[in-house]
Order: sequence, then C-alpha cells, then structure tokens
Amino acid sequence: MSLCHLNLPFASDAAPIPSTFHSPNSSPTKKVTFSSIPRRTCVVRSHMTMEAKPLSQNNRMLVYVPAHPLIKHWVSVLRNEQTPCPIFRNAMAELGRLLIYEASRDWLPTVTGEIQSPLGVASVEFIDPREPVAVIPILRAGLALAEHASSVLPATKTYHLGMSRDEETLQPTVYLNKLPEKFAEGSKIFVVDPMLATGGTIVAALNILKDRGVTNKQIKVISACASPPALEKLSNQFPGLEVYTGIIDPVLNEKGFIIPGLGDAGDRSYGT
Repeated sequence: MSLCHLNLPFASDAAPIPSTFHSPNSSPTKKVTFSSIPRRTCVVRSHMTMEAKPLSQNNRMLVYVPAHPLIKHWVSVLRNEQTPCPIFRNAMAELGRLLIYEASRDWLPTVTGEIQSPLGVASVEFIDPREPVAVIPILRAGLALAEHASSVLPATKTYHLGMSRDEETLQPTVYLNKLPEKFAEGSKIFVVDPMLATGGTIVAALNILKDRGVTNKQIKVISACASPPALEKLSNQFPGLEVYTGIIDPVLNEKGFIIPGLGDAGDRSYGT
C-alpha cells in the first residue's frame, strides 16, 4: 500500500488539520508542496497521486484554513445532522462572511486621502469603488455561502452560475450562466462553492472563467469543506490559485460525498 502526501499551506495563524486515508491501488508516494512560503502545513494521505512538477514559488496553489474560533463554531453547526434548515442556512452564510473576510485581506484595491473628522483632519484609506470585484456563487448551495458577501465587500457585483452534478457519472452540467462574456481587466473574483468534493464542478466553473480571459491570480475560491482529490485537481490545473475553506476532510464515498463532511449542502440549506 502506497500513500500520496500533500503538503497544504495554511495562513500563519491557522492550525494544521491532519487526516489520513488509504488507497489500495495508488502508485509510489509523491510529495507535492503547494507553497514554499513558510507556513504551518498538514499532511493529507489521499486516494490520488500526482506527478511531481516543477513550479515557481509564485505559481503554487495556496490553501488556507483560518483558525478563527468562529469559523470552527460554524463548521461544527453545519456538521450536526440535527441542525434544522434555517439554522443551517444561517450558519453557511456566517461561515461565508468570515471566509470572505479572511480571503479579502491584503487583496482589495484601496485609495488613500484626507478627510475632515469632527475634530480634525485624518488620513484615511477606502476600498476603491472603481476597481471591479465580483462574487460568483455556484448555485444552488453557493447562494447560502455567499449570502453575506455584500456586507463584507463594498461595491461588488454578483454573477450567478448554476451547475448540477450527475449522481451516476459525478460530472457537472451547466444549467444557468449569467457571467459576462468578458470581465474588466484586473477584476478580482471570489468563486463560492461550498463543497469541493470530486472537484469536477469547481474545475468546470474555473474553466468557464478562464475562457473569459480571467487568470488564476485573479480568483479566490471560497468553500465550506474541501477534500484532497479536489485540491489536487485544482493544484494541477490552476497554479497560482488561492483556496479558503472551513475544513479539509479526508474521504470521499462511492457517491462522491465528503466524509464526514456536511451532507448535501444544497438540500440542507433549502429543505429539499
């Protein structure tokens, strides 16, 4: 039995989340490092293997699991099978707010100047409303995770992308695409997909953005729960991407669901 080791980089204040599972048919161990920036790391043993590919420091995918206690709290609420639909949807929205807050750190364009306060002149810094920032929730569960995005991000535009997964083949199908044909140059885009399980849906969504001229560096992915197979696919196909997730779980079952995961995020958010 061989193992695939995945070094997932986290933000400096994020705690490592070790998890393991085994594959009976995997090839010799390959160690993949997404970032050479000094960070705490976790080792995930995955079903999937990867060929070692030379990547420059600036082109490695970064994965962040912020260690904020509120993020842990809302993930725990989402995990609980007894959580009713309205509370589940609210927990998803609160988790999304926190993850988008973390992801927007040092990324949003700003302008500086001076204003008159009631007691004197103050130097100030605002988010630049002239620079385009977009939020793209992947329907339907992405709507819940992105619900509070506008309370965190000033002057954003929201575009909807509807995708469903065939339960037999696990392949995604686009049923709604409200993306513009071209995004403004330099746009910063948050793609919101609660469950990164097999990775098929998020890869298809990012390829649609790529066809519209968006580069990997312009995108940050927001998810509630991720799995190593999905992260490996993203690392292979989208170097330079950044992923922010509430938790990384080690196993996918035969139906492509993350174990222990959250269950079906769409069904639990909308009571269907």
